[in-house]
Amino acid sequence: METKFEFRNILAADNQIIAQIIRESLIQYGGDKPGTAFYDYDTDHMFEAYQGKGELYLIAESGGNVAGGCGIKQLKGGDPEFCELQKLYLSADKRGFGIGRKLVEKCLEFASQSGYKQCYLETFPNMTEAINLYLKFGFERLKAPLGSTGHCGCDIWMVKHLQ
Repeated sequence: METKFEFRNILAADNQIIAQIIRESLIQYGGDKPGTAFYDYDTDHMFEAYQGKGELYLIAESGGNVAGGCGIKQLKGGDPEFCELQKLYLSADKRGFGIGRKLVEKCLEFASQSGYKQCYLETFPNMTEAINLYLKFGFERLKAPLGSTGHCGCDIWMVKHLQ
């Protein structure tokens, strides 16, 4: 089994494989519906979507094979001090190795260094492993969404204080 993973910024060459990982994960968890990342324009253009100031999308890979990724971006339509943890998805065979935890850790560190004060995220109930991970990082549930992400298919909203 592969146990050593490296983390790096997304490359344009990663767009197709990360889109495939995102969509396969969403199908597995019943998230292949409107109002989720399944239909986001950015899902097919991940490299281009994370090139601005205060934006990062990290890729986890082992032996040159992409295992998944996670990103940070300013919360669309929200307070400029809020970022959003976005598109944390891993290939099914790469889960359980601590990759998701490391991706979230690195993204939150980047968010803090970028001056964000709060980190927001959206998900849905079927993603229980991810929800448990977010809770371990200190994310707290909200009663309503923040910003204007376009993800009306997500009905779990969480936030974490960064600084």
